[in-house]
Amino acid sequence: MTLTRDVATLAPNNGDEPTILMVPGLHDSGPLHWQTRWEHELPETRRVDLGMWDNPHRNTWVNKLNLAIYRSARPVILVAHSLGCHAIAWWAEYERPAYGELVAGALLVAPPDVERADVDPRLARFAPVMNNRLPFPSIVAASENDPFADFGQAKKLARIWGSRLINAGPIGHINAESGIADWNYGKYLLRHLIGEAFPRQNGRGQYGADSSAKRDHHSMALVR
Repeated sequence: MTLTRDVATLAPNNGDEPTILMVPGLHDSGPLHWQTRWEHELPETRRVDLGMWDNPHRNTWVNKLNLAIYRSARPVILVAHSLGCHAIAWWAEYERPAYGELVAGALLVAPPDVERADVDPRLARFAPVMNNRLPFPSIVAASENDPFADFGQAKKLARIWGSRLINAGPIGHINAESGIADWNYGKYLLRHLIGEAFPRQNGRGQYGADSSAKRDHHSMALVR
């Protein structure tokens, strides 16, 4: 069964499919990156234009992510790579949304260590790591030999965020240079996340009409 069919099958049975928001990291994700490939392949998938890709500003990224989430007419699944994982964690820290209102789940791939002594100053802008659980189901997928974070740090982040930790194997930073093409294992993880976020139920369930009002209320900038 293809992922495209799985997304449609696992979505709420009002006929809507979830919006999948791709949240890249530093330098954006190029044409050979799995995020870009998924964006072209999966239904209802789009990239969050965080801007300032080579010189990120944390609060700007959080605000742009916030706007993309609240503009979505459907429940959102976030799929982040690298520094985008920390942007999501900071958004959740500022917003503290109730599970099911806006974001139904997040796949967090290869989050870098933003607190280590030799960290790139641009990554250090996203420190410290917020010491709160994410208010939605999440998966941290980490590599055994990621140059930007050792596996022990990935374990720490997963514990802090309340995420399920997945060992993706020795594949570097899980990007285009990793030679993983479409990264089919990542699609497998996404299928499971969607299945957890959208249990079969009658009617709209936890995704009620009142969420649209909250979405309009929060369409303004979140932080400065």
